[in-house]
Amino acid sequence: MGFKCGIVGLPNVGKSTLFNALTQTAAAQAANYPFCTIEPNVGEIALPDPRLEKLAVLAKSAEIIPTRISFVDIAGLVRGASKGEGLGNQFLANIREVDAIIHVVRCFEDADVTHVEGKIDPIADIDTIETELMLADLESLEKRVDALEKKAKGNDKEAKETLGLVNRGLALLREGKPARLIERKPEEEKLFHSLGLLTSAPVLYACNVEETSAAAGNAFSRKVETRAKEEGAMSVVISAKIESEIAMLPPDERADYLAAVGLKETGLDRLVRAGYALLHLVTYFTAGPKETRAWTITEGTKAPQAAGVIHTDFEKGFIRAETIGYADYIANNGETGAKDAGKMRLEGKDYVVADGDVMHFRFAT
Repeated sequence: MGFKCGIVGLPNVGKSTLFNALTQTAAAQAANYPFCTIEPNVGEIALPDPRLEKLAVLAKSAEIIPTRISFVDIAGLVRGASKGEGLGNQFLANIREVDAIIHVVRCFEDADVTHVEGKIDPIADIDTIETELMLADLESLEKRVDALEKKAKGNDKEAKETLGLVNRGLALLREGKPARLIERKPEEEKLFHSLGLLTSAPVLYACNVEETSAAAGNAFSRKVETRAKEEGAMSVVISAKIESEIAMLPPDERADYLAAVGLKETGLDRLVRAGYALLHLVTYFTAGPKETRAWTITEGTKAPQAAGVIHTDFEKGFIRAETIGYADYIANNGETGAKDAGKMRLEGKDYVVADGDVMHFRFAT
């Protein structure tokens, strides 16, 4: 399990340039005119995790299998998209299937790159996109009310629960607030996600800055950072141009290039880390002669459910998990050394898997 991010933003903010860089493909056409992306592009890449190689060396693994992240490049939205302006609702539906939204915001000035609104104002850009998505959600919920009310009057339990969520959502959206802020109980979470609301996904703002501001950001990106904090979102400063240049370099030359432009890591690494934090994700590992593999789970996942990510039979027949913390695995030169040092633990059904755990599951068939 990795996670799927939808890349949204106004035209000409650098979405497709960023997409191309992140996926190291030319699948998305980057051009200086609106709507150059006329089909949603999907790219899948390995999540960077330096721990994998260290584990694989100690486990003498024949193969390394990282977890994956999918990026969906969605065509630039414009004011009025919810009513069919630009490419309209054709693309709004693609956002419904993602775990998180990466909202690329233009935080650079360049007279050679036109802005669809005619001025550089990242907060106004955010408001434009958010408004269009909220209007689409509002219309979607309003269409459901009559049918739900009829079912609820017939004592349909699920319809009553759904209607309650829908009414809460309508009240919030009419106040100009996104659906992700709807107050809900843990047991309502599954029902909430079944509504398929565009503004239900958490948001990560990618502030696309000029090359000279890639390390520290600029006045535009700081405004976005403030906005993100106010709404409980996250923001990352990134230069799509730098990322596209890094993507063209051989892996052994990238560190020198990053140092030359004053960066310690790529924008991809920052995006992934921020995305993991936003979605409360952690990684555990399995390691052996055949392969070392990374598995992504939600924070707070217990051992049987973590095992189920590998195979449903592992969860059904779960007995115990042989667990070694990553630091202990490395410090003791692998599984045997960690066992000899008393660092391997036998964990049961109530164990909450920690980030970096190296695990071997015992299960009954």
